[in-house]
Amino acid sequence: MAGNSFGTLFRFTTWGESHGPAIGVVVDGCPSRIPLTEADIQPWLDKRKPGQSRYTTQRREDDAVRIQSGVFEGVTTGTPIALMIENTDQRSKDYGDIAAKFRPGHADYAYWKKYGVRDYRGGGRSSARETACRVAAGAVARRILDGVTIRGVLVQMGPHRIDRSRWDWAEVDANPFFCPDREAAAQWADYLDGVRKAGSSCGAVIEVVASGVPAGLGDPLYDKLDSDLARAMMTINAVKGVEIGDGFATAALSGEENADEMRAAPGGGVEFLSNHAGGILGGISTGQDIVVRFAVKPTSSILQPRRTVDIDGNDTEIVTKGRHDPCVGIRGVPVGEAMMACVLADHWLRRRAETGS
Repeated sequence: MAGNSFGTLFRFTTWGESHGPAIGVVVDGCPSRIPLTEADIQPWLDKRKPGQSRYTTQRREDDAVRIQSGVFEGVTTGTPIALMIENTDQRSKDYGDIAAKFRPGHADYAYWKKYGVRDYRGGGRSSARETACRVAAGAVARRILDGVTIRGVLVQMGPHRIDRSRWDWAEVDANPFFCPDREAAAQWADYLDGVRKAGSSCGAVIEVVASGVPAGLGDPLYDKLDSDLARAMMTINAVKGVEIGDGFATAALSGEENADEMRAAPGGGVEFLSNHAGGILGGISTGQDIVVRFAVKPTSSILQPRRTVDIDGNDTEIVTKGRHDPCVGIRGVPVGEAMMACVLADHWLRRRAETGS
């Protein structure tokens, strides 16, 4: 299977399956002499790990990361950094009933048609378990991005959106949904309880904001910063749409409304009066906040019976047992942050290679 690596100068390759003995990632291209320990990586994995509330899968994984190579005496050596996370709470028997059936909306059927074999235990490589590896790689990327802050939030759950007038970054860590709107978070708790008890699932929209990104990252044609960010987010499990800045909403704006007007900033430089472009113009960062938003579909593994076929082409029904996220978008927030960090680190290093600065 190809396609397990991402990035150009800052490049990572993930390995492992949902119910295998371990998962991991090899990070290549990280400069030498950057301080890095397992303690720098673990907090980001803890943010993503399962079983932290009744609103996520009850699979219990410590997601304890171990550095296998690429670090000596607390600093990176410039060689590949290998990170491993053991799987400790697999329950493969939960998937025995679907070994010969395809989950509607899941990658089961497409995998089987492509490879002629699939790991039905939790989805194998198509499982969101793989995203722990991305979060570990993102933790390394953050060590490169001096002065850059990357924060993700959930801005919509099912049909319920936040009220942006109530946006408060302090609220994000005060609820289990990474929600910046306290009132919306309370509403989502009741809504998701109903979804979970019904054996169903719902989708979500995640927004990731990077502040402190210097102007000049990205290239104007095929290596645009926004195109790489869009690709990065689309590689995340269950993501079905990505937008930069105001995204699809810009289609309803006039040219006057959409223009991010500029003025001379006190002390020199330029300041923008708005940020409809999401911090990227012509594929190159402007120095404003970079804003990316992506939509996550409802989890495909649900208790509600659905019509499907088996591997012999017979009509049948399927009910998926096991432990699954009723809204996979919740744990998608730290994954989106990680992919933002990896793309920015990659372009940061490419900019340094181009200009020496």
